[in-house]
Formats: sequence, structure tokens, C-alpha cells
Amino acid sequence: MQSTQIDQRVSLAVSTVVFALRPHPRTGHDTLWLPLVRRIREPYEGAWALPGGPLESDEDLAASARNTLERTTGLTTNYLEQLYSFGEVDRSPADRVVSIVYWALVRPDEAARAVDGENVEWFVADEVPELAFDHNRIVEYALGRLRAKITYSPIAHAFLNPEFTLAELREVHEAVLRKPLDPANFRRQVLASNTVVPTGTCVTGTSHRPPALYRFDPASTTTRERP
Repeated sequence: MQSTQIDQRVSLAVSTVVFALRPHPRTGHDTLWLPLVRRIREPYEGAWALPGGPLESDEDLAASARNTLERTTGLTTNYLEQLYSFGEVDRSPADRVVSIVYWALVRPDEAARAVDGENVEWFVADEVPELAFDHNRIVEYALGRLRAKITYSPIAHAFLNPEFTLAELREVHEAVLRKPLDPANFRRQVLASNTVVPTGTCVTGTSHRPPALYRFDPASTTTRERP
């Protein structure tokens, strides 16, 4: 009986989808943006791709995601979560590669520290060009996941300062969902959800009635969060 040796070597990679809110270049309304990195070697040399790289043997997954993100884009973030794994057999033209994908949501002050250079550029997330590998599919999956999750979890806090107004929170939801929301209905729904608590302070330096400041209640995530 003749035996056949099967090459089962699989490379592991870690990539990160980074979302930040910036004004759209045409409408001026806040929308989701993400940074892409230009590949400098084959396969897909010269094409745009998500920040990432091979998983090193001495790094765990989250550390690899953070390190490659900072090394390629200069970004650090407080919100980093494992998103999904992509492992189709033919997703890489050279080797068998399985990618563990994370997503990071960054505040404006965090996004401002990102590297802007020849090989790093920010794109409107819904208008990315043709990307290397299956990264268009990964971006599409991440957008769908974010838009679903913001409707049932307090994930919007990752785009905001620790203290925020309800109007600022609504603007995040509108930017992610790409549609306007009724301010009064949104306020009622947020307050009824018990995901935010008043800080007892208000915005200073305004000429009108100063809006109240809120913060997210971490305890609310244990009852509202779902996969």
C-alpha cells in the first residue's frame, strides 16, 4: 500500500481593521475611515492591504495585533477585540495562510497620532479600493459587524472621550449607521437602556443652556452584550 505525504503546513497571520470617525470629503458628515498599508513585496506588491503581519512564535494574538498596528501605522488604541478568522484555502496565491483578524476602534485623539506616509493612507471605509488578498471581504464583514453591534451594545463609547453628551453619542450612531436619528427618541432609548450614567457636570463655555455630560456604565455590558 503506497502512502501519500500531505503537506499540512499553514502560516498564521494577524491583521487589524481600524475604524475612526472623520468628516467625509464630499458631504462633510462624520463617517467611518480606516488606514491601509501599501504592500512593498509580492504577492500583491503595490496594492493596499489591512495592517498586519505574520504571527511570531513569541507573541500572543492580541500582542501581535497591537505591535503590528503600531509598527505599520503608529496607532495605539484602548479598544481592540478579536473579530473573526479567515482561512479559505486559496486566499493567498503563494502559501496557505490563516488570518486572525482583530478590529480596533479609535478616538479622534488616538487617530491623530497615526503615521501619514507614502505607504500608509486613510480611506473612507465604504469606499476602499481593490485590496490585496481577501481584505475587501474582511472590511465588509467588519463594517456589518460594527453596524449590527452598535444597535445592541455600548460599543460607541470606543469613539468617544470618557465623558460625552447625548448629542455626541447620537452623532456616533448616525455616522456608523449612515442615517439620521430622531434626537428625542434616541435620548429616551439611551436613558432607558441604563448604559450611561450622568457625571453630574455639564459642558462649560457654552452660551446657551450647557448640555449634561454622561459616561458609560461598565456594569451594563454584562447584561446587554452578546456575540
